[in-house]
Order: sequence, then C-alpha cells, then structure tokens
Amino acid sequence: MKYTTRPQAILLLADGTIFFGKSIGISGKTFGEVCFNTGMTGYQEIFTDPSYFGQIMVATNPHIGNYGVNVKEVESESIMIAGLVCKNFSFNHSRPDSESNLQDYFEKQNLICISDVDTRALVSYIRDNGAQNAVICTDGTALEELKQQLASVPDMKGLELASKVSAIEPYFFGNENATFKIAALDLGIKRNILRNLAKRNCYIKVFPYNTPFDQLNAFNPDGYFLSNGPGDPEPLTVVQAVAKQMIASDLPVFGICLGHQIIGLANGVSTYKMFNGHRGINHPVMNILTGKGEITSQNHGFAVNREELEKHPDLEITHYHINDNTVAGMQMKSKSCFSVQYHPEASPGPHDSEYLFDMFVENIMKSKKVQPV
Repeated sequence: MKYTTRPQAILLLADGTIFFGKSIGISGKTFGEVCFNTGMTGYQEIFTDPSYFGQIMVATNPHIGNYGVNVKEVESESIMIAGLVCKNFSFNHSRPDSESNLQDYFEKQNLICISDVDTRALVSYIRDNGAQNAVICTDGTALEELKQQLASVPDMKGLELASKVSAIEPYFFGNENATFKIAALDLGIKRNILRNLAKRNCYIKVFPYNTPFDQLNAFNPDGYFLSNGPGDPEPLTVVQAVAKQMIASDLPVFGICLGHQIIGLANGVSTYKMFNGHRGINHPVMNILTGKGEITSQNHGFAVNREELEKHPDLEITHYHINDNTVAGMQMKSKSCFSVQYHPEASPGPHDSEYLFDMFVENIMKSKKVQPV
C-alpha cells in the first residue's frame, strides 16, 4: 500500500537519542545494532548479506529503491538486515529488468523501514558516538516501553550469530566434474563467493558452521574455505579449533571477513570490536606485497589485533586499510594459508580484488602439483 500521508516513525538509540521519520507502511518494531553503509549502489546485495544479520542498516545514499529488486542479485535466500533507515524511499522503480518494487519485497518479509530521516545527521552522530543498539518503531509504542525493551537487547560484542545464518545441511555448488574440490565452512557465506569459486573450475561442498573437521576432510577436498558471517568471532571456539585442523592439514586455506578473523584467533591473535566498523564499497586498501592500492568492498565491525599480528613469528600482514591502518589481509609464512578482511567477491563491485580467488586456486595447483593451463 502506498501512503499519501505516511505514519510517523522513530529510531531510538540505546543512549536515548531519537531520530524522527516516517514508516513506509509496515507496522511494527525491530531491534539491532545500528550501522551505516556508504555504498552508492547495491542495496539489494547489502540487505541479503548474512554478515548484516542482527543489524539495523542506515543507507547514506539518499535514494533507496529507485531501481527495484531482481532475484538474481541476492546474496542469500532472504533479507538479513534487521531493519532499514533511509532518507528517500522510492516506492516506484525504473530499471527495465527489475521484478518488483522494494516496498513489496519488504512487505513479503516484514522488514521494518523508516524513511525521511536526516541520515547525514544520524551517520555523523554514529561516527562520533560509536555503533550501538537501536530500535525502529513504526507502530506508536510508548517511548518508555521501547527504552525498556531496547535495554534488554544483547550487545554485538560477545554475540555469536553464525549459527543463525549458516546452512542446516551440507549442499553442493558448481560443476561436479570441476578440476578442484573445495570444502567451505558456512559462517554466513555470500552467494557471489560461491560463484567466483565455481567459475574458477571449483566444485564446492558447503558445510554448516559447526561441522567437525573429519566430515570436511571426508569430502577429500583440495582446499578449505572459511566464509564471511555476522557477529563476534571470539565465541566461535569450535570453528577456531576446526580452522587449526585445516591449517595443520597442509592444504591451502582461504578466509574472508569473519573467516579472516577466525584464522587470526586460530593462530593466537586476538580480535576486537571496532568503534564504527567499515561498511561500504569504496574503502582503500594497500597491498604490501605488490605496492598497489585497491578499492574494496567492506562490511565488518570486528578486526584482527595489528600489534599482536606484527609480533607473531608465523604471520605477516599483506594488506592494510589506508584510512586507519587496520589489518586488511594476512598470510602464514609456513603454510599455504591467507585471508582478507574485505570482500573480493564484491557485487556489484568494485572488482579490484578478485585476483585473490585466483591466488587460492594457484595455491591449490601448487599443492596438487598441477600445471597451469
């Protein structure tokens, strides 16, 4: 339903700050950690990215919904964000190959959205005061009741969320006659990661996040992959133990985002929650090995401790974030294991870092002593 006069709505932050706006027509309330993404396009990929599970997304791009939705541009089976905050919500869309408008898409999955918010002021406030829990309310619930409910929402620090988005049963992706076999641990894997591996002649078996190593190993893979995902990596102690076994197997290992953090923890390097995190598609990264800069897509609120990593005898930094010098990539000196904090599978882009998938396949070829084609 399109509202000529739309209901009033509020965004209440944990510190009591309130931002006012309007509902797009879906009544209710939703809770989560509020964060912002600076991408100018790709909102559908953002909304369906499992790494955003449990988070209220603030879109800095002023127009959301203008090009509708297309089923081919999802990163998972459903919307993963807890709610959306935007400036201008487009009820109409104009892209020829879109299948529906964004409001219908939200209504089917009951996603709460508040629009007409001063998102520039909101993002500035988050940057100054840090990420925190929040609630979007579009149903007129009393403010004191909202404050009480919001106070009971757990902080992202210490929160294990991979189990909420991981596959329940193993499944396959790609051509079963492909040259290479990959055992991927699903911590919240994005579909475009699987596409990038498959188009490089890989057949992937995707396993639930808590799968024991012997079951992954029974697939007789040529390499192991640790995926992206939501939440704090520290509570994932079982996954860290499996990562240690992956590394000890001497097969090539590749980790992205949460998988990168797990590899750090598996090597005794701690992680920490960032003040704001990195979320957008224009983050500059320096590749120390090549001396080249890369523009990257990022989505993370935790990072690997750089000071501890620099002191580690068997780890070295391969990439760092140019804006704040945080660790963006690392590799082991004694093993065929590397990882990055950002997203080389970025869809819709940028694609500067897709070479990392080629590196993983090259490591597999070296391990199998296969000559490049």
